[in-house]
This record gives sequence, C-alpha cells and structure tokens, in this order.
Amino acid sequence: MMEYTRPMDIENRSMEIITELLGDRAIPPENLPVVKRVIHTTADFDYAENLAFSPGAVEKGIAALRAGCHIVTDTQMAKAGINKAALGKLGGEVHCFMSDPDVAEEAKARGVTRAVVSMERAAALDMPCIFAIGNAPTALVSLKSLMDAGKLSPALIVAVPVGFVNVVESKELILASPAPHIVARGRKGGSNVAAAICNALLYQIGR
Repeated sequence: MMEYTRPMDIENRSMEIITELLGDRAIPPENLPVVKRVIHTTADFDYAENLAFSPGAVEKGIAALRAGCHIVTDTQMAKAGINKAALGKLGGEVHCFMSDPDVAEEAKARGVTRAVVSMERAAALDMPCIFAIGNAPTALVSLKSLMDAGKLSPALIVAVPVGFVNVVESKELILASPAPHIVARGRKGGSNVAAAICNALLYQIGR
C-alpha cells in the first residue's frame, strides 16, 4: 500500500480513483469537475446520475464568481465548507442569515421558517448572488416566489437540500425555473454537497 501523507496527494489520488470508477459514463466535460467534487465529498456515485445542470450552469457560475459574485447559504455548515479564501480573492463573500436573532424573531412573528426570511434578506443585498441551498426546501420555495415577483435574479441556484418533506417538490420548482441551476434530483443532498459544488466552481478558477 502506497502512503499518501500530504493533503493534495490524497486528494489527487482520490480524484484518480473516482475517474477510474466513473468509467465511460457520459458526463459533459464542463460538468465533470462538479460531479467529481461531489463524489469526492460524499463517496456516493449516485451523484453521477442525479445531478442536473441547466444549460451553461457551470460556465455561468464561474463567470459570476470571476465578477465578484457573493454566495448565500442556508446553513452555517455550508458557509463553513466553502473556500472563503478562494472566494475572497475574487471579491466575493459568503452570507448566511439563518442564525441572526432578528431573522428568528421575524420568522416567529410571521409564522414562517427562518429560511424564508433569510432568502428575503439575501434579495435585499442588491448584488449578484449564488444561492447554495443544502438543507431547507422552504428556501427554494422562497427563492421561486421572489423570482416570480421580480425581486431576485440569482446568478446560480445550487439546489441540493436533503430530506423527506417537500424536498423533491422544492427541487422540481427550481428545475422548472429559468434561473441557472445545479440540482440534486431526489432526496439526497446536504450542506456538504452545496459547499462542494461551490468549491468545484471556485477551484476551476484557482485556489
């Protein structure tokens, strides 16, 4: 057994193994780095089949990041997992409003989830944003409502919440929307997947 002690060596070898195991699956070259990064994060090859990309989604996401686009997440875990140094070099920041006390207060008063209020706060940023949603289906529902009302035009939506209640349905809303999107069809996903997709885009620009 060969020893891999340096993080980059381990990552490179992991990517080699993933490439070998993907075999001859017909994945568009522009989408392949995202698929491989998600598999690297999860060790789950189902993502080779269930990640859905709108036309040009990867290119549009990379272009937005190059232009200094910010990223909005629905969990602190996703925020923590995104490479903020790489994003910062491009002029972007990561935002997560879920833990803000005033967001919790407003959500309680209105009888809605914090994710709904968080997406409304993000819409008020008045700047191009990528939305990386790995946990809350109601965040996706809120994004769709904001887009329908003409209050938001996301640079990209990463729609990968995990779970059982309204997860599939909320993803289908984004799949049917005109916004650029990367969606994990079905019940699988998570904050780690949302962060992995953002990092896959960032790493194509440079670490």
